[in-house]
Amino acid sequence: MIAPAPGVTRVWLDTWEWACCGEPFGVGDEVDLLIETRAPSAAFVEGVGPQLAATVDAIESHHQETPSTPEDRVRGRVHAIHGVAQDHVETRHLRRPGFGAPPDAEMPAEGEEWPFSGRDLGNGMLIGSRPSRWMVESVPVPGAVTLVPRDRVPRKATGEEGEEAPLIEDAEPPAERRTTSVIAWVVDVVPEGSEE
Repeated sequence: MIAPAPGVTRVWLDTWEWACCGEPFGVGDEVDLLIETRAPSAAFVEGVGPQLAATVDAIESHHQETPSTPEDRVRGRVHAIHGVAQDHVETRHLRRPGFGAPPDAEMPAEGEEWPFSGRDLGNGMLIGSRPSRWMVESVPVPGAVTLVPRDRVPRKATGEEGEEAPLIEDAEPPAERRTTSVIAWVVDVVPEGSEE
């Protein structure tokens, strides 16, 4: 586990929230981060493991539920950035009525696709979608996290090569597999008025 340098504040940014409302930034940039809490919950500690959780000083949020609470912020220069890569176990199940499909849906015959849902725009143009035959359940492996040094926090989480994660294909997938994805960023910030 990579420990933060002395004198920095380590801030946790969830990738899903940052992809929604955050702006890209890099090492050396000035940031102003709104803090939801400085005391990680027991579920947070269990999910990422006590070793990493002990290094996190604050958890950022763009969506605070209590805006009347006095604002807590971390302002300063970014010293380091790490992607938090967590292992997940993905399990695939056939989509069935009441399990990811409308309760009144009829299960397609073996080898057939779910019906296309959309509309005909004319001249052979269609718009719509066809659901996958598969439901994917992804369960994080508690404590199975690693920190990967990065130069930037992008708007969306990307793979090692900077490419987006591939889409799940509709072919017959394995029943279970282990995957790794970037779930968060930890950003080490030198607070305003501090020396490195």
